[in-house]
Amino acid sequence: MVTAGVKESRPKSGQGNNKVTRSFPLDKVRNIGIIAHIDAGKTTTTERILFYTGRTYKVGEVHDGTTVMDWMVQERERGITITSAATTCHWKDYRINIIDTPGHVDFTAEVERSLRVLDGGVVVLDAVAGVEAQSETVWRQADRYGVPRICFINKMDRVGADFLRTIEMIEERLKAKTVAIQIPLGKENLFRGVIDLVAKKAWVFPDEVSEEPSETEIPEDMKEEVARARHDMIEKLAENDDQLMLKYVDNQEIGEEDIGAAIRRLTVGNRIVPIVCGTALRNKGIQLVLDAVVDYLPSPLEKPALKVVDTSTGQEVSRPASDEAPFTALAFKVVSDPFVGRLVYFRVYSGSIKVGAQIYNASRQGRERLGRLLLMHANKREEIDEVDTGCIAATLGLKNTFTGDTLCEAGQSVLLEDIKFPEPVIAMAVEPKSKADQDKLGEAMGRLSEEDPTFKVKTNEETGQTIISGMGELHLEVLIDRMMREFGVQVRVGKPQVAYKETVTISVEAEGRFIRQTGGHGQYGHCWLRIEPGERNSGFKFVNGVRGGDISRQYIPAIEAGVKEALDTGGVSGYPLVDMKVTVFDGSEHDVDSSEMAFKMAGSIALKEGVARAKPAVLEPIMRLEAVAPSAFMGDVIGDINSRRGQIQGIETHGETCVIHCFIPLAESFGYATSLRSLTQGRATYSMEFQQYSEVPASILEEMLAKSKGR
Repeated sequence: MVTAGVKESRPKSGQGNNKVTRSFPLDKVRNIGIIAHIDAGKTTTTERILFYTGRTYKVGEVHDGTTVMDWMVQERERGITITSAATTCHWKDYRINIIDTPGHVDFTAEVERSLRVLDGGVVVLDAVAGVEAQSETVWRQADRYGVPRICFINKMDRVGADFLRTIEMIEERLKAKTVAIQIPLGKENLFRGVIDLVAKKAWVFPDEVSEEPSETEIPEDMKEEVARARHDMIEKLAENDDQLMLKYVDNQEIGEEDIGAAIRRLTVGNRIVPIVCGTALRNKGIQLVLDAVVDYLPSPLEKPALKVVDTSTGQEVSRPASDEAPFTALAFKVVSDPFVGRLVYFRVYSGSIKVGAQIYNASRQGRERLGRLLLMHANKREEIDEVDTGCIAATLGLKNTFTGDTLCEAGQSVLLEDIKFPEPVIAMAVEPKSKADQDKLGEAMGRLSEEDPTFKVKTNEETGQTIISGMGELHLEVLIDRMMREFGVQVRVGKPQVAYKETVTISVEAEGRFIRQTGGHGQYGHCWLRIEPGERNSGFKFVNGVRGGDISRQYIPAIEAGVKEALDTGGVSGYPLVDMKVTVFDGSEHDVDSSEMAFKMAGSIALKEGVARAKPAVLEPIMRLEAVAPSAFMGDVIGDINSRRGQIQGIETHGETCVIHCFIPLAESFGYATSLRSLTQGRATYSMEFQQYSEVPASILEEMLAKSKGR
């Protein structure tokens, strides 16, 4: 339950117990992520957590470039988190493994893979801005992986901070059932602490990070508000929890322990989201966030039993969170460390394993030997001898293990669900400046694409150019900067290009014949394909509809391979084909001349011929844009959005500030930051994230094709 005294919670200097050799019961382990929109205060919150748990003895600041978790040069220069950083700290008798994630949409893959291996999350929200675009994205990612979370409403000391409005936005935009377990003590610049509704206590926090908070009486003028807020809290809990409902209906006394137990049950079950508040920069409320983490977020034991696929039988089996169960882990991140080499981060779901043990990579079907085992503290490392259930660690020596691979015991081969990453939406050409840079460029791109699954590298066969793709301009800019600094590669960079796709709009049937007679053994492949448009963002689906044995089953995979090859080479406009269903329903074969290669060619020929008749359409990535600007400039900002083919979805007004929600084609968004600054005298901000692919208007397509032919 909520701590009786925050004072005793924080270790005094030198008392933080961070020895990795200490054994913790599994029910006292918490694996959490700090997730949020950019600039909500994730890293600042994490730095305070590290200080109050005794992990560090000096508070790092984002604006000074002195944070522990933002350790990359690029992060400190830009003041943003680029890569997720892991650390371990201790609060009371609990071990907390923390991953601090990026807030910028360009680095969404870091959030995706972190949430995949976490048991709980702390969502940090800006009390002034409320729920922002990227807040919605990370919330959906957490929903997808069923991650229970608490919300920390940060920046309560800023002008315009509104606790209740932020809660309303969480309920409205994120469709979450919120339960406020605290309310702020003071408002804006007079914010000085919080009132704990569970324990009916007021806590005042001094500005100085080294000073202890003090428990005080609830102010007389707030007692009525506190009573009302506490009654609302109990009512919401009773609505969702049967045990508390019985006491509530029978008018029995509901104590602090009853409330705490109900909050825990409902949070672990992902049925409510507890709300706490404070201001990380001014060192207020962080200790109570830590209390909420250990009191309400689940341990590995409380998560549903892990479902895995037994590779020998293909059947789904369970892996309980226990050291006695067979070793099962997921590699979720690969990093090229300049000092120690290739690091693989992994989460242990069951079992335990020691340094030097041999493990089996079920995804790659190969044996590997564990090298050194490391407990990570951002970019610092502590060596350990073994890892057990619930542990998040890193290892050296796994040469053929990549992001999303399942690691297990030999003879106990199972597969975990892979991590799915979004497709890149932006591309640009790169070339080495000199012959000496050429070999280094290949190595640098190989290492970076190993680290980042959303960074793709390919060669344009027609032009011979090397094309790199990513999630946004900033994403590629950071990667090119890393190539230059970490790998010493000097490159020339072309203009960003949009990753267009192509699809079909009507159903057609197409025939593919590949017949060659060269004397002796020839080649014969013949198939009929039905090509149909699919739902938007549905990808590609191949169906075997052959009945009666006109084509042997052994040739069906070859036809599918030929179709997939033709999809990649592109349709009429040369862009990759997506969102379509292809069914092979007829064909013929030759007793002697038929081969897999012949049917592969037939499948490719049929698809290309069919797509040309299926009224192909070009698709472009559409971004969801949220611009925040002073009301005085709203007309100019909207006019600029309209000129970029933007579609306004809604406008919110908060005092003197307007928030404009709209969709805008990625092709029209280049240079938007500069344009927005000049229109608003530098007073506006914006955030942008990928929404969907949509058909390019005919007039724009004509211009695109004309430019392409002109080149």
